[in-house]
Amino acid sequence: MEDTPMDDGTVALETPADNVFVPPSIHHAATLSGETYTHFSTVPPSLLPEPNSTTPSDPSSNQPSPTGPPCVLGVDEAGRGPVLGPMVYGVFYLPTELSDPLLKQKHHFDDSKVLTPTVRSQLMQSLCTPTTDLFDSCGWAVSCLSARDIGANMLRPATSAAYNLNAQAFDATVELIKGVFARGVNVAEIYVDTVGPPITYQAKLARVFPTTKITVAKKADSLYPCVSAASVCAKVTRDAALEVLYEARAAGDAARGGEGEDEQESWGSGYPSDARCVSWLRRNMHPVFGWGPECRFSWGTAKDMLETKGGVKVEWPVEEDDENSRLTDYFADSSKEKDADELGSWFGTPAGLEAF
Repeated sequence: MEDTPMDDGTVALETPADNVFVPPSIHHAATLSGETYTHFSTVPPSLLPEPNSTTPSDPSSNQPSPTGPPCVLGVDEAGRGPVLGPMVYGVFYLPTELSDPLLKQKHHFDDSKVLTPTVRSQLMQSLCTPTTDLFDSCGWAVSCLSARDIGANMLRPATSAAYNLNAQAFDATVELIKGVFARGVNVAEIYVDTVGPPITYQAKLARVFPTTKITVAKKADSLYPCVSAASVCAKVTRDAALEVLYEARAAGDAARGGEGEDEQESWGSGYPSDARCVSWLRRNMHPVFGWGPECRFSWGTAKDMLETKGGVKVEWPVEEDDENSRLTDYFADSSKEKDADELGSWFGTPAGLEAF
């Protein structure tokens, strides 16, 4: 897979800011080991059910359950196209009546691709700082799909069920929304930036959340403030993850006695359209193992480079059908007769009459 070509201005906006804010959604151990993980912020107390506030939890049930104020929830992603770094899905929720006045009018949230890296970082820091109005009124969560897992899922053998990027994205979205519901938030409306045809994607989500109003639209990150905020959460988390991965890689190179890379030689935004990214991939490609957990090996950029730029081709032997093989076949001395007693061969040579 490849990303959509980007001009220099877009590449600059996609490149992490210097000293980017590292939010609590960065799980260092999982990021460095290439693991996919999910992070949920603490739900503001103002969004949780009040003890004496009840409403039927299911139209078909007479049993009431606690409910908090109705909330809108936005969904967006960052890093769908890069060859380096995770793809991050984010959700953002807050009371319905606060969406426009708090997010759009006061804090000027917008599509993360429109905001500068510095502005995105500042908004995320405010969201994670106690006592701010964003911290007290809003909640968010992200799912970090690691480059390693994205590539492994897309490169599954032909005999396995296909798990393409769209399917991975949908599952991440559903997991995040379910997680918000499970934490007691009264999600009344869901807004999603589309992946594919809006009508089809909306129908798929409606089958999972049949009692919630769902709107899937193109450019939702510019139309709905809650989606804009979700895009900021996703983008800043991805930017910080890139920095953590890069710093670990640079520290490892320095420890091995390699030359340190200056800012101009970093991997930039991680997109194949970014010359810095392609240059970094060429300089740091291991001929057998390629790159570390920061790289999506299923991307055409990585595959072509391994095949044409000096990668060692490994031919794996085709295994014969060994359905009827015995466990001892893997340990027995090949010089012994094939019809030797199996258990005797395993525990030692059988003691027969010839032993006396």
